[in-house]
Amino acid sequence: MRTKHVNLLIALITVTLFSFSCFCISRMTQINNQLINCKNHMLEFKENMQRLKNKTENNSQEMMKVLNKVKREITQREDLSRNLVVEKKVDTLVKNEVVSDTFEDLKFFLPHLRKAGKIYPEVIIGKGKTGVSFAVGISTVSRGEYSYLKQTLTSVVSRMTLAEERDSVVIVSVADSNEEYLNSVVKMIKKKFKRQVMSGSLEVVSIPTFFYPNMLNGKQTTEESPNSMSQQVKQVLDFCFLMLYAKPKAVYYLQLEDDIIAKYMYFTKIMNFVHNISTNNWFFIEFSILGFIGKLFRSEDLPDFVRFFLMFYKVKPIDLLLDDIFQLKMCKPQEIFKECLKRSKQVRIQYKPSLFQHVGIHSSFPGREQYYKDIYY
Repeated sequence: MRTKHVNLLIALITVTLFSFSCFCISRMTQINNQLINCKNHMLEFKENMQRLKNKTENNSQEMMKVLNKVKREITQREDLSRNLVVEKKVDTLVKNEVVSDTFEDLKFFLPHLRKAGKIYPEVIIGKGKTGVSFAVGISTVSRGEYSYLKQTLTSVVSRMTLAEERDSVVIVSVADSNEEYLNSVVKMIKKKFKRQVMSGSLEVVSIPTFFYPNMLNGKQTTEESPNSMSQQVKQVLDFCFLMLYAKPKAVYYLQLEDDIIAKYMYFTKIMNFVHNISTNNWFFIEFSILGFIGKLFRSEDLPDFVRFFLMFYKVKPIDLLLDDIFQLKMCKPQEIFKECLKRSKQVRIQYKPSLFQHVGIHSSFPGREQYYKDIYY
């Protein structure tokens, strides 16, 4: 009986062990299948990642190609802009181009222009920059083997901050029929002042010969003669043409000459002075006591000044005409001149110390030398 029980117990244990073995084998098979599936998923994931990586690399290559193409186009446009010379003839202006009507006033004072079409200077270098605070005008003519223009422009441009440069435009007006001089000015400016030319902050215009009356188109001599007087007359017209061109570009207009230097931070000082001035009734502001140098005008007033200058351009130099227009507008009839001068300080404001100094010895008038200096500089 005992033996029977032992055999039964052994059989039961055997069955249990067998069942457990089958269960373990089954579980191991399931786990193995899961591991295989997991491995397959991992391989699939790895393949997907590889495809994604390849796709990303392809996209990156495509993007680099596009960027390189854009860079090439930008470079080509910049190269094209550097070599661009904008020449606008008086009768061939671009359609819809806005030309200041004030140039039409010239026909009233200069009868030889009445049969002309549109009157406008030739723009040799320029991007039509407008909407700035300050326009700086510099008229230049050939002085033979002497030239101060490069020194002047270097001083004027280098002593502006980048922000001031963006808020201004410097206009060089070549008032000389000598093509060689015009070409030399353009070449020098393109080489020396590339950034300003590219940004539109520096322009070069040329005054066509037919703008001037016939009396001014004769050959120059080096003698003090009627020709010297004609050069004085021409200078008044040169300034008038430049002022009319600059008028629509800026709020204020600063007149300089081509043989001056500017003080360090001159532009900052001008801006601060104008913005903080206590009166708005000023006629013009003098930042130099010499001649027509450093005179600041409101651009909206320029046509009135030009009309007055054109009425008497054959009579006096422009700096003396500036004195005359002041007396005419500000002095009362039969008023003692000293009394008028007292009031002048409120409307004809003089800034000290002067911000500009005259450096040219050889005058723009042939054969003349000049050594005058601004004592307040």
